Amino acid sequence: MRIHVVDHPLVAHKLTTLRDERTDSPTFRHLTDELVTLLAYEATRDVRVEQVDITTPVSPTTGVRLATPKPLVVPILRAGLGMLDGMMRLLPTAEVGFLGMVRNEETLEAATYAERLPDDLSGRQCYVLDPMLATGGTLAAAIRFLTDRGADHVTAICLLAAPEGCVRLEKDLADLDVPVTVVTAAMDERLNEKGYIVPGLGDAGDRLYGIAGGA
Repeated sequence: MRIHVVDHPLVAHKLTTLRDERTDSPTFRHLTDELVTLLAYEATRDVRVEQVDITTPVSPTTGVRLATPKPLVVPILRAGLGMLDGMMRLLPTAEVGFLGMVRNEETLEAATYAERLPDDLSGRQCYVLDPMLATGGTLAAAIRFLTDRGADHVTAICLLAAPEGCVRLEKDLADLDVPVTVVTAAMDERLNEKGYIVPGLGDAGDRLYGIAGGA
């Protein structure tokens, strides 16, 4: 498993505002959208392409286009939805699937409650959107769900990550013979006793959409 922390002043600038408790939900959503696009630029460096012959106004040439099958973008509901537009801005021709997972706040284990994905993901590159890599259980379960259906390359895009979550992710996925990469804006200090990232930015779902509904 590879962890890539995006070291860029614009990423740090936008993340700082996201962390600020004074930032309201509309501003939080807008900045998340912008930040995800920056992260997606790094996350898609290994996106598969194929050569294509074209003709410019001057001469024939050879370029590239996204290979078939197209990449699959998978936001983890509900907070991952706040990252979808920023990702699709960079990959507008990608397909989108949805995976609903919720963390039990007592056991910190993840459970799947909804999914809208192809039954066969053989040969597919998948990009998972999950704002917080905290305990790692939810993301590990999501990646396992995708690889069980045949996905052969998975990249997770997270706004923040905690060291404990990365360790859990690597442990839970150690038997996978599939490349897994995590792209994040920052590696924070630790988790607190409730499993929240410190210093973090709070509950991403609540800050994106308000306090109604599940995580």
